[in-house]
Amino acid sequence: MSLIEIHGLKKSFGELEVLRGIDFSIEQGERVVIIGGSGCGKSVFLRCIELLELPDAGKIFIDGQEITAPDCDIDTIRRSMGMVYQKFNLFTNMTVMENLCIAPIKLLGIPKIEAEKKAAELLAQVGLSTKANSYPDVLSGGQQQRIAICRSLMMNPKVILFDEPTSALDPTMVSEVLAVIRMLAKRNLTMIIVTHEMNFAREVGTKILFFADGGIYEQGTPEEIFEHPRRDKTIAFIQRQKNFHYEICERDFDLLEMQGRIWNFTEKYGLKTKYAQRLQLCCEESIYTMMAGCYDDDDTISIAVDVTYNEADGTSQLNLICAGRNYNPFDVEDDDENFEANLSVIILRKSVKEYSHVYEEGLNKIILKL
Repeated sequence: MSLIEIHGLKKSFGELEVLRGIDFSIEQGERVVIIGGSGCGKSVFLRCIELLELPDAGKIFIDGQEITAPDCDIDTIRRSMGMVYQKFNLFTNMTVMENLCIAPIKLLGIPKIEAEKKAAELLAQVGLSTKANSYPDVLSGGQQQRIAICRSLMMNPKVILFDEPTSALDPTMVSEVLAVIRMLAKRNLTMIIVTHEMNFAREVGTKILFFADGGIYEQGTPEEIFEHPRRDKTIAFIQRQKNFHYEICERDFDLLEMQGRIWNFTEKYGLKTKYAQRLQLCCEESIYTMMAGCYDDDDTISIAVDVTYNEADGTSQLNLICAGRNYNPFDVEDDDENFEANLSVIILRKSVKEYSHVYEEGLNKIILKL
């Protein structure tokens, strides 16, 4: 049996269904990293595993024991699981050494001298030996989180759950906490990590879960998820895609209104003025080119404009889908005799890195990559 097995896990808050029936298993030594947008259920999933949130349905097994069973001694099972929270939750009235030793002494019956020896070893490993007698409120956020990780390790856990361990930290402190988790990853320790740090996820995880639509939307190795994602929402999240959509149903549509919305879109995501103007130009020229080539004067117009901006590499793609007859605007030569009629196509060719046209199921699709 796997170290952790989850079957049909569901959790709702009122009418909001957060987890919609998750099935998943985790093997000893795996480092599972959970990524996804805010509010997708990542932290709720983690809290359900430790029963800090009670599932509405489903079963959870930890090392063969069903922790969702009514007669389960959850406190005993929790001792085999470490939990590192967004907030550090250290006892402010205790020194660092006391924070580390209280649980193993009281819950595991470890002699004080043995607990303090182990605590001193862990503090040395995370570079905080000199802070053993300090109180949490004189430590930085990064130092407190390193102490919180040591506190989990003091209980010899079979698995450690990290719930966005760097989200409450100043950016200058993030690296020191991630360095500790990287150190643990080299020890074959089973970990489940919720994080927004994508480079860290790629480096540390043996398996990546992308959460969306109330569950595990896509999963795979770091290479599969970060280099070759298959599903639309995963691709959009990994590449941090931003989208603009506009539909045209009339020949005399409001061009200025559309251009204004494109400008607002580019301004929102910090695109340079020249880039924004080039995008506006490409939209305008491609729309009027397809209107002229696909429709007669009395035809009903149907054109959809979609712009996708990829924050990961700073590129944009313009997709224009147009009904009407099959028309490839790029099937002309720059030196064609009818130069004026082909001017729009010449402008498009000069303004983009790649261009293409396909005609499928009665629709023209123009793809322009900027």
